[in-house]
Amino acid sequence: MIIKNLWNIAGIIFVLLGSVGIVLPVLPTTPFLLLAAFCFSRGSEKLHNWLINSTVFGKYIDDYMKGNGIPLHAKIISILFVWTGIGYSIYKMRNVVFGQVILFLIAVTVSIHIISIKKKSNI
Repeated sequence: MIIKNLWNIAGIIFVLLGSVGIVLPVLPTTPFLLLAAFCFSRGSEKLHNWLINSTVFGKYIDDYMKGNGIPLHAKIISILFVWTGIGYSIYKMRNVVFGQVILFLIAVTVSIHIISIKKKSNI
């Protein structure tokens, strides 16, 4: 029960960040909503269904799931967030080389995935 609540709390945080991204162009919307959908899929079927069927948020998730892509600015900001967060973690783990290598590989893998997502056309 505690784990499910933690998943739901994380999902709510990602929904809030994605919401800010709708109106603030420097913050990506789609990646945060995808993370929220993932978290809710682990924590609450009701919240997961609410998110993917939402008239506000569902479009972003639907575009991704249908292969319509994400905007270029969202890709750039997402990669910056990944490298900033992981870069800081690598710095803080300066005495744990194995941990640094794992974090670096995670950042590379996530970056490759983000880059490989189709860029959404602005039309």
